[in-house]
Amino acid sequence: MEPCARALDGADPDAVEFVRFCRARRRVGWPELYDEMWAVASRGLFRGYGFSELEERGIGFSLFGTRDLAALAAAVIEEERAARVVEAERRTAGRVAAQPAAAVA
Repeated sequence: MEPCARALDGADPDAVEFVRFCRARRRVGWPELYDEMWAVASRGLFRGYGFSELEERGIGFSLFGTRDLAALAAAVIEEERAARVVEAERRTAGRVAAQPAAAVA
C-alpha cells in the first residue's frame, strides 16, 4: 500500500475534510498549506474548530505533529490529483466517442 493511501486510511474523516477545506481556500502545497491550516484553525473557520478540537481529530500543529500532518496533506493532494486525471480521461473518452467515425474510402 502506498504511503499516501495509508495516511488516509487511518485518518479521522473530519481531519481529511479540514485539509480539503484548506486546500479549497488556497490551492498550494506543503509548507504553504500548513500556514493556511494554521490560519483557519486560529479563526475557527472550519466548523468552528480551533486548535484543541482539531488536535482531538488528529490535526497537530506542534513540531511533533507536523510529520503526520504533512503526510495527511500529501495524501489529500494526491487523491485530488488522481481524481482530476480520471475526470480528464473520462472527458477525453467522451469527446472521442462523440466524434463521427472517419469514412473509409
